[in-house]
Amino acid sequence: MTQEEKYPLPRAVIFDDTAALALGAGNSMASRLVVEAEKDPALRVYIPALSLAAAERERAGVAEHLGALPSVNVEGLDFSAAAAVGKRLRTAGADDEGKDEPDWGGAHVLHLALPTVEWPRGRPVLTRTPTRYRGAGIRTIRIIESSSRTDAPPSPHSS
Repeated sequence: MTQEEKYPLPRAVIFDDTAALALGAGNSMASRLVVEAEKDPALRVYIPALSLAAAERERAGVAEHLGALPSVNVEGLDFSAAAAVGKRLRTAGADDEGKDEPDWGGAHVLHLALPTVEWPRGRPVLTRTPTRYRGAGIRTIRIIESSSRTDAPPSPHSS
């Protein structure tokens, strides 16, 4: 059994701000997903607009770089997304009283990752920090940091 058969690529993946930063820095795992999406129109890579904004806040120019990639879909906030993200932030604020600022990017990621009619199993999230989504009921894929492991495919994990 080949690595590709053992760990097939997901049909869609959401990059959070940490994954967007990794992609912008040339991480081989994140780059592989984008390259595969270039070759296979059935594979989709999504970056929530609020995650892209958080990544741009950390590293100037990353938004322009990622936004120029034809296989990367930047998902904006429409009415239902804005309402869901706002509600999530409001309810999370009551639980996270010691937190300095709300996690806008993470809330937008969760909105896109949860199951919908179009994505009944939800969409996995590529991230450096899977614990960020613990207990949210979404699948995460931890970014492999080593650039020498270009042959290692992503493996989905439940949080």
